Amino acid sequence: MCFAFARPGWEALYTKMAGHLPVMLREVLDLLAPQRGGHYLDGTFGGGGHSRAILEASPQVRLTALDRDPDAARRAGLFAEEFGYRFTFYHLEFSQLQTLTEHDYAGALFDLGVSSFQLDEAERGFSFGKSAPTDMRMDPTTGRSAAEFLETAPEADLVRAVRDLGEEQAWRRVCRAIVGARGTGKLARTDTLAELVADAVPAPRGKPSRIHPATRTFQGIRMAVNDELGVLERMLPAAFDRLAPGGVLAVITFHSLEDRPVKRFFNRLAGRPEHAGDSRPQDERVKRAELLTRRPLVAGEDELAANPRSRSAKLRAVRKLAAAELQPA
Repeated sequence: MCFAFARPGWEALYTKMAGHLPVMLREVLDLLAPQRGGHYLDGTFGGGGHSRAILEASPQVRLTALDRDPDAARRAGLFAEEFGYRFTFYHLEFSQLQTLTEHDYAGALFDLGVSSFQLDEAERGFSFGKSAPTDMRMDPTTGRSAAEFLETAPEADLVRAVRDLGEEQAWRRVCRAIVGARGTGKLARTDTLAELVADAVPAPRGKPSRIHPATRTFQGIRMAVNDELGVLERMLPAAFDRLAPGGVLAVITFHSLEDRPVKRFFNRLAGRPEHAGDSRPQDERVKRAELLTRRPLVAGEDELAANPRSRSAKLRAVRKLAAAELQPA
């Protein structure tokens, strides 16, 4: 994941990241302002790109990082050696924030979705570019794999994954194909699953699509296996509650199903209607935060050219108001 260098000296930061650059880093640092020091939270450590940039911003910065991926935990061990007491890592899903005793973060960041490391490692089963076990778990040591889900999920759960989370229009055909393939072994490998789905999805009319026909279904299955929307809904209030007054909560999303609950939660904090159908009277609203991004920030042209994966990224942020600033909306 890449960004356009915004300040002198960040080329050295690129070298330290060994080529792994986090999405919208310039914008994230502008919003969090870690150069002022303080205790920060990176709720999605991944490859550590955001964490490193925050720690490098000031020697007065401390950072706590979370990730449920065991591979991320191993990468975090190198950070502990390098940054010492300034860096703490917990092998936790970010919705488990309530288990931490830490509070009063100056800023918190969550970069949702699948990391570059997970996508690029075929054996994790997130991609269908190579044959691999159909796993897709963020933490492969817990829960059931995607293959197990596809073999055993009730019809309603399968429909939710393909139709609602994957937003696949041909969901009936895809679900029938999956159910029909149970017990054949075709669901156990990513390449055979992708072929099965592609055969079930009608070819688009007119100009062929550049998107593989199994892309949406793979997204929906991954989100269902990892309970990604449930985890997000639990994380948002827990993260905001742990901010210090004036602290910033920033979230990067990669599709509308992630962005929508973030947008609504932030609007609620800002005392604004959560959505077009929210008709609550103003006296029932309390402004607890200031919107720092009334519209989501998106990647710049330089970043898009260097890193196509950033194309769908949206960044939203709010600043928590101090007690003296709280007011009816």
